[in-house]
Amino acid sequence: MTSSNNSLNQKTLQRLLLKRFSMAVGTYLAISSIVVVASFCDLFQVAGSSVAMLLGAMVASQLLFLGMFLSGRNQRLSDPSLTEAQVLVALGLTTVLVAMLDKGRGSLLVVYPMSMLFGLFQLQTRVFFRCACLGFLGFLAINFYEFQAGTTRDVGLVVLQTCVLGLVLAWLNLFAWYMQQMRQRMRKRRFALQAHQDTLRGMMRQLEDMVATDELTGLFNRRHFLRMAAQALEALTPARQHGLALIDLDHFKSINDRYGHAAGDRVLQAFAGVASACLRDGDVIARYGGEEFVLLIPDTDAVSFQACCERLRVAFSECQPVNVKVPNLSLSVGMTLVSMYDDLDEALHRADQALYQAKRSGRNRSASTWELADA
Repeated sequence: MTSSNNSLNQKTLQRLLLKRFSMAVGTYLAISSIVVVASFCDLFQVAGSSVAMLLGAMVASQLLFLGMFLSGRNQRLSDPSLTEAQVLVALGLTTVLVAMLDKGRGSLLVVYPMSMLFGLFQLQTRVFFRCACLGFLGFLAINFYEFQAGTTRDVGLVVLQTCVLGLVLAWLNLFAWYMQQMRQRMRKRRFALQAHQDTLRGMMRQLEDMVATDELTGLFNRRHFLRMAAQALEALTPARQHGLALIDLDHFKSINDRYGHAAGDRVLQAFAGVASACLRDGDVIARYGGEEFVLLIPDTDAVSFQACCERLRVAFSECQPVNVKVPNLSLSVGMTLVSMYDDLDEALHRADQALYQAKRSGRNRSASTWELADA
């Protein structure tokens, strides 16, 4: 993956994290409004300045997290989402809030599970359990301190609140464990599905190769060549020309009759090897049928095209098929140039006429439509 892709992924991740953080800020705003209402109703057992300090701590904590996200420093941490840190801060502030309350303590215990739900889908099970235990221990510490100080008004209510909070946090831990198990199963199924998709893609590529190539020579087959040639003609511009040639291996029937069909197959494979070595990456060579081949040279002229075909003809005459001795190998070539708005069937017909002329002239040579026009 390139650095630009990494940068793009990081920006996308930061945007998602900021959206998620905005949800946390919205929750803090809602809780702050409840705190203001509780203060107005005189439900706190501390002075109003302490409540204001709590609200200031909430704002300061969120500004600190916002600065981490905007500066990108969160990317340097093992958890760029800062989920555990945000949950711990929320639990700490909730514990302080609960400690300040008097009569309304039971009503605001719901803030504990709200803080835990923020990390339900992000935190690992053990981390989620650890945060829940810290929140519960914080609430226990408040009640234990008040009991030691003799300020507890209703012990039964305190026990009930503690049991309810413990039950809710325990249920959240079980639910978080269940969700983690479901996510792991879904992840395994997704990986298995991706593996099956990769296998299917590989099989599809193999099928496409089998459909597009000639089994004996490994070159493109006639159907695939016609499709590629049609696309190449559609992309032609007025200032460009393509070279099109039909190639026929001379006296191929006599090779089969004299040396056997296995030797004929070796000759065809030898030509395929020579053609692949002589041609450029963008040139297209295909088996047109039997001992006949078709060649497409993009963006060329008459001189360059003729030189390419002659080079191929000479190289084939000098090659030696594997494990077979077949003397006097040669081929004949019929060449034509294809221009914009040219018809592929007409161009193939012109190349075929030029090939017929090369055979009539004695084979082992090339002929072109422009030479026939001059004649």
